[in-house]
Amino acid sequence: MEEKTIIAEAVAAMKKGGIILYPTDTVWGLGCDATDPEAVAKIYGIKKRSDSKSLVLLASDLDMVARYVREIPEMAVQLVEVNDSPMTIIYPGAENLAPNCVAEDGSVGIRIPMSDFCRNLVRRLGRPLVSTSANISGEPTPKCYAEIPESIRSAVDYVVDPSLEKGATGKSSSIIKVGLGGEIVIIRK
Repeated sequence: MEEKTIIAEAVAAMKKGGIILYPTDTVWGLGCDATDPEAVAKIYGIKKRSDSKSLVLLASDLDMVARYVREIPEMAVQLVEVNDSPMTIIYPGAENLAPNCVAEDGSVGIRIPMSDFCRNLVRRLGRPLVSTSANISGEPTPKCYAEIPESIRSAVDYVVDPSLEKGATGKSSSIIKVGLGGEIVIIRK
């Protein structure tokens, strides 16, 4: 199936409140529209994860990030510009997102994926996409489609063609928390 068709089908599923299973630039993810609280709640249910743990989101570019955080710290812009590996930045002041995507302190983790497929998927959706690993909370993160448990595969509304997983690193992104004053905390290398 052509990538354009896959993206159209995945977006159609998400616009109906559905959950997709898709390859990112790191590992396979469970995804949904990050502005839809009911869809986000379904992801927590599939993962058997407490909704007190926030989720990582994907954005197509910094312009999209700017629509979902009150202010982008200058340090975050610099990190995005020099970044050459998958990196999630935790931004303060999340807004316009499903409340169950946002951490208790009002922050949100957003990554601009290095994969053209993911960027095109998010662009076509027109808003951030939830990107949480395709596993039951506490269990190992699957590095490829073949490692995803059947319980996860059967719980989603749309599965992206596994042939699109090429180029994924198979490991989670680094996570860096950036404050408005330029403070940086490395959460995960």
